[in-house]
Amino acid sequence: MLSSQQVEQFITDGYICLDRAFPKEWADQGREILWRDMGHSQFDSKTWARPVVWLNGYHDPPFIRAANTPVLQSAYNQLIGPGQWVPMSGLGTFPIRFPADSDTGDTGWHVDASFAGPDSTADDFLSWRVNVNSKGRALLALFLFSDVGELDAPTRIRVGSHTVVARLLEPSGDAGVALRSLDLTSTASCGEVVATGEAGTVYLCHPFLVHAAQTNRGHGPRFMAQPPISPKKDLYVQQEVAHPIFPVEEAIRRALGCLGTAS
Repeated sequence: MLSSQQVEQFITDGYICLDRAFPKEWADQGREILWRDMGHSQFDSKTWARPVVWLNGYHDPPFIRAANTPVLQSAYNQLIGPGQWVPMSGLGTFPIRFPADSDTGDTGWHVDASFAGPDSTADDFLSWRVNVNSKGRALLALFLFSDVGELDAPTRIRVGSHTVVARLLEPSGDAGVALRSLDLTSTASCGEVVATGEAGTVYLCHPFLVHAAQTNRGHGPRFMAQPPISPKKDLYVQQEVAHPIFPVEEAIRRALGCLGTAS
């Protein structure tokens, strides 16, 4: 069970870090599968020709088990609500970042889009949308499948930025905003932390949390999965509701000054 302090941190800061959320052995097994599919040799750095390799969702046993440990399922229930999230059948995507000397061109600050708008296309990520009810996304999770230190391309996080984003999204209601139209300049004053930890660490993040990749300045590749945890039904944060309010929704309501308190 998450402590009351962890729940409050999630509401106010937008994330929590769970050490040893899944066994390191499962991370080791998962990396072996990813190495196989990349076609690179983990023992020969001369084969590491690309600074970033993107691999899609995986449903092999190590990934299914990692996504569904009792610690994580309990946390999903506490943050989203029991029975209010879609069970995890695997993990993905995997942006695998190899050591590089220059910026990889995909390290900008952003939030993750969660649904298609009328003008969205599959090959244009910035045309996808996010709305104040976080349609289609209940959490962003960062699963560390390798040890990640300060130099190993840890994800950058703007602490508390989810509350700023909630207020930016409020005027657009259900229609939401396309990512290319969402100006995150006002989140630049937020404090910054990085998602470091041993393999088996999981960061559970509010879906509005502003974050960014960075170049790997270390000596080995960084392995991480960044799946969404999907809700079973949409929120309606601009309405007074009778049902219990859980922390994902509570964080948005506090940012907007809405009624309701977390369960």
